[in-house]
Amino acid sequence: MYLALYRKFRPKTFNEVIGQEHITNTLINQVKTGQVSHAYLFTGTRGTGKTTCAKIFAKAINCMSPVNGSPCGKCEVCSAIEEANNIDVLEIDAASNNGVNEIRELREKIKYPPIHGRYKVYIIDEVHMLTDSAFNALLKTLEEPPRHAVFILATTEVYKLPATILSRCMRFDFRLVPTDLLCNLIENIFTTIGVNYDKQSVEAIAVAGEGSVRDALSVADCVVAFSGNNVTYDKTMEILGKSDKDVVIKLADNIIDGNLGEVLETINDIYNSGKNLIALGKEITVYFKDLLVVKNCKDSRKMLNVSEQTFNKIQNQAQKISTENLINFMQKFSSIEAELKYALSPKTLIEIVCLECASFSNQKKN
Repeated sequence: MYLALYRKFRPKTFNEVIGQEHITNTLINQVKTGQVSHAYLFTGTRGTGKTTCAKIFAKAINCMSPVNGSPCGKCEVCSAIEEANNIDVLEIDAASNNGVNEIRELREKIKYPPIHGRYKVYIIDEVHMLTDSAFNALLKTLEEPPRHAVFILATTEVYKLPATILSRCMRFDFRLVPTDLLCNLIENIFTTIGVNYDKQSVEAIAVAGEGSVRDALSVADCVVAFSGNNVTYDKTMEILGKSDKDVVIKLADNIIDGNLGEVLETINDIYNSGKNLIALGKEITVYFKDLLVVKNCKDSRKMLNVSEQTFNKIQNQAQKISTENLINFMQKFSSIEAELKYALSPKTLIEIVCLECASFSNQKKN
């Protein structure tokens, strides 16, 4: 049966997890020293490795012969957990099991010692979905847990958790994964599965992931399904529905120069090519932010994940516009993001904002 890329290439050891070294190194040290806490809180954006690290850690602390703080993946315990046959490691979805009765049942079962490994591990995903009464029931167990019990709470919305729960957990904040690490991962996966690719397409896929490994690999799955074994930039752009970077640069150039006619012509060309105008609105906002970065930051080359040629174009363009204008343009485009989704004519809305910005540029010249 076909497995999605994010499932097929899910990390099995801490060394395979990317972009979260501040967390994996700590967990590795705890496995090596045996100083395992009773409660952990994994929080962060979707697709950054919370559940993956929870499963690896659950295997590692129960593994019969761990390797450098990671599970061996070969022993009886590791195999049973991998195949979901080990009743000592339970994964609970709090979104569908969020009542007090489920937590009371958990409290009753956790009293019994583990059968195969050293610890009974409870991974509670989307823990913020628990009701107030369920949190109160869980609190008592977190205060006085059995010595063999380990809780791993995972959430994307940590601010919804009561302070009483937060204070009893060792908290780990998962960061967004840098684009260059996502590019390396996607390239390695494409090489492994025998897919031809170019650097531009991989970069576009990584950027579309917005720091989420799962999102990036889901996009990669779509692109491979559409392109077959030959992933190109043009095919990637068709899937993403985004405008070519040069087209965005051209539109920004006309806005900055105040060329009203050329602004309308460029938008019309983009519209006729079938590009997503909602995506265009986001792209032009991000592009003006890139100009702002180049204009005001010393390490702008490192901050922008673009080719040398594109960076030079951005650098030249940034010299033609003031910081004040850039902030003004960003505000105008950001304000219409929600409206674009429901607008009867997104094209007209984009045209209005672009013309307003171009007219503002003309006023500043005069």
